[in-house]
Amino acid sequence: MSFLKAEWRKLAIANYSIDQAILKPYIPVGTELDLWQEQCFVSLVGFMFVNTKLLGVKIPFHINFEEVNLRFYVKRFENGEWKRGVVFIKEIVPKPALTFVANTVYNENYETMPMEHAWTVEGNSLNVVYKWKKQGKWYSFSIKASADKYSIEANSETEFITEHYWGYAKVNATKSSEYEVTHPKWDVYKVKSHDINVDFGVVYGKEFEFLNATKPVSVMLAEGSEITVESKTTIYSR
Repeated sequence: MSFLKAEWRKLAIANYSIDQAILKPYIPVGTELDLWQEQCFVSLVGFMFVNTKLLGVKIPFHINFEEVNLRFYVKRFENGEWKRGVVFIKEIVPKPALTFVANTVYNENYETMPMEHAWTVEGNSLNVVYKWKKQGKWYSFSIKASADKYSIEANSETEFITEHYWGYAKVNATKSSEYEVTHPKWDVYKVKSHDINVDFGVVYGKEFEFLNATKPVSVMLAEGSEITVESKTTIYSR
């Protein structure tokens, strides 16, 4: 049985090119950075968990909720093939129990904050907004997109960003956690405009403060789908 089943919906994604050296302390043992055309990306991602089940059970008040995370991309060579995955700098959710389970079971870096979201359709425009509150201040990530979906182009930057099916977390200098995430290929929307109101230094740490003055290389909006998160395994350094 999968550890978690849910839907991830309306994934707002902003991708920033970053110096690889900044991410070195966060790279889990057994993995290496996964680059897109020699660029190292971190992504700000906001989305909704919908119809969430933990070990097949819906937990009251923990079925539909927001998440916003900052992540980067890694790969691991195993059994003759590359496994492509993500590492989270921080994941923000509105429920303390979610933070406790994720940090305890999966060694992730979750933090609980008040959160809100809004999805609206105006004519042929889809508006998606995610908000979170830290130290008394609200931050937000919003996208205005065409309401029409289309398939992701093969070998595109969008495919690179959305097609990472493993999660990795650094436990310590000699041990990492690994888990598989399953989902079909997603459809995406054409982004018309976006607005990012975030103090990256306050939310994610001083080393990411430079993102306050950095424009994203690209902004995407994916519809998402049903997903599963499988049980974790442990990787040890050799």
